[in-house]
Amino acid sequence: MWGRRRCREWPGAGGLEELRARRRERESALRKARRQQQLVSKRLLRDDSPVNGDGQAGVEIAAEPLSEQELLQLLRDVQRGTEERKKLLSRLRHGLQHREIQQKFVRLEGSMRVLVGLFTSSLADVQMEAARCLHELSHSSEPAVAEACLPATSYLLTYLSGHSVELTELCLYTLGNMAVESEAVRKQLLPQGVIPALASCIQSPHVAVLEGLGYLLSQLLQAREAPAEITPLVLDSALPQHMLRLVSSSLQLGMGVAVEFAWCLHYIVCSQVNNRLLISQGIVPTLAQLVLELASTMSKGTTEGLELLVCPMVRCLGNLLAEEEPESCNLQIQDERLLVALFLFMQHFLQPHPFLVQECLWLLNNLTADGPVFCSALLTLDLIPALLHLLPCSQMVTLLALTVLCNIAEKGPAYCHQLHQKAVLPVLVNSLTLPDAQVVGQSLELLNLLFLHLPEAAADFLSHAGLQALDHHQANPQLQERVRALKELYFQPAGAPPASHTSASAAALPTS
Repeated sequence: MWGRRRCREWPGAGGLEELRARRRERESALRKARRQQQLVSKRLLRDDSPVNGDGQAGVEIAAEPLSEQELLQLLRDVQRGTEERKKLLSRLRHGLQHREIQQKFVRLEGSMRVLVGLFTSSLADVQMEAARCLHELSHSSEPAVAEACLPATSYLLTYLSGHSVELTELCLYTLGNMAVESEAVRKQLLPQGVIPALASCIQSPHVAVLEGLGYLLSQLLQAREAPAEITPLVLDSALPQHMLRLVSSSLQLGMGVAVEFAWCLHYIVCSQVNNRLLISQGIVPTLAQLVLELASTMSKGTTEGLELLVCPMVRCLGNLLAEEEPESCNLQIQDERLLVALFLFMQHFLQPHPFLVQECLWLLNNLTADGPVFCSALLTLDLIPALLHLLPCSQMVTLLALTVLCNIAEKGPAYCHQLHQKAVLPVLVNSLTLPDAQVVGQSLELLNLLFLHLPEAAADFLSHAGLQALDHHQANPQLQERVRALKELYFQPAGAPPASHTSASAAALPTS
């Protein structure tokens, strides 16, 4: 997924297959290095207002945790059916905000049975308070507490089709919290029909419900068993088409909906379960168009929180372009404006969110890896200076920027000539002075491509003290063989026979 540039054999290498194997290992390491952090942080919907819905003073959060005896008394009182039941449940809810009370509560015999019974009450206010108690328990960092809520899962799913937006939202976040850490919860939810329930619920017109649904779905799709057990069920449902619809129209619905479902799509694409299905459903042009819309929004000055949406959008496109047969994706996004959007993102987020520069460069690498369309566009739109400007940044940004330049250079003499005109050589000489072996190795590969397709570039390299820069790495075990090969191929002493090479494949340096 990281990049699609093919390995090339060079004199003395162990053969093309060995180079391909090394390339696969390198790409695997890079993918692992940039793998998304699991966004499994739990969420808590809590209204700590001291005023109840009837305008009366509410119950303040207890300064001291309830004792076990007080908990027992609360449970006895709440079962008596008095008019104070809602107030008692509210007191219990505030008590459950304490970790030790949560643990005491789930250990009490019959406590969950009572709470679930109240959750199924026909009295809306009692049901809502019981739901809030369950929600507090689901937010616990103790897996045992979340698993104690297992008897409530079927009811939580049932109420997703209810008429109360507030209750539906609360049920979604409660289920999402429960599913984060507990495989037992996830395994119970699947046969109970969580995926069909979500497929029905996603048609809700309410933004709060859609955001909660996206949260629950994202937690399910991040589970380690998701590629085998959850993602196939999602793909077989109507959820992907609805997610695409919501992502493409979510700027009208609100940023929250867009962010939730963009990450859901990202997790599905990363699983590689059936990306061809998503491609056939139009995910590539939909995401590309949204990227353009986001860039347009940014140009108008609206940028707060935009990085949360740009990141999964860019990652999705990059992953889809890294499929074994990316041609169909490339044909769907021939719009040069996509490059302008990526460079706009990189310019804007370079300081506040530098990780996004890496994400944009990774997509740019996959856009330029095969066909010449985007390579030509980078040159005609005069974006090379902006790309060169990124080279002194972090190690990964520098490495990716050099890889994109290699993608351009390998397209042939005309492309190398234009790169030469954009003053690539002085920047490359500077990159050779960097201490990172990977960066230097990628610089050597780019030099090899330039010299191969544009011999006069080798003479210009000498005028920039290039040989002295190469000599710094003659003793480096990781680089010395490649430096030697480069010097023998292009900087033979006068009168020495030239090194023979019949093709670009034979002259290329080994990949790092």
